[in-house]
Amino acid sequence: MSAHISLITLGVADVAKATSFYDRLGFVRSKRASQESVSFFQAGPVVLALWGRDAQRDDADAAELWTGNGGIVVAQNLPSEDAVDVMMARAEASGARILKPAAKTFWGGYDGYFADPDGHVWEVAFNPFWELDEDGRVRLSE
Repeated sequence: MSAHISLITLGVADVAKATSFYDRLGFVRSKRASQESVSFFQAGPVVLALWGRDAQRDDADAAELWTGNGGIVVAQNLPSEDAVDVMMARAEASGARILKPAAKTFWGGYDGYFADPDGHVWEVAFNPFWELDEDGRVRLSE
């Protein structure tokens, strides 16, 4: 078996409200796979899921562990600084809170951070040292 990630689930307060936010960001929801209590979006090679925070906590039996944000950042790498600026503007227009406006980084790239309506932190970045394929997937050299 290869090590990989196929699904990222964000626990949200209101699935319908969160679904609307991610629709506005440009993610395409699978109407066939989604239900009232959970939404699934194709996000490149992985699936992004939105599920009720309490349902996710109870399903994982993780009440003792999940006392707040776990410090995870979801990132989207884009092909240019201009593309980062466009996505940051789209996020803000969709209802995101800008945490750090896009700017040059200490490591030679360009990034910004926003929080979705449930407080999940996203980084939007251009990394000139990484290749993106035609589908926008990062291809790391071995």
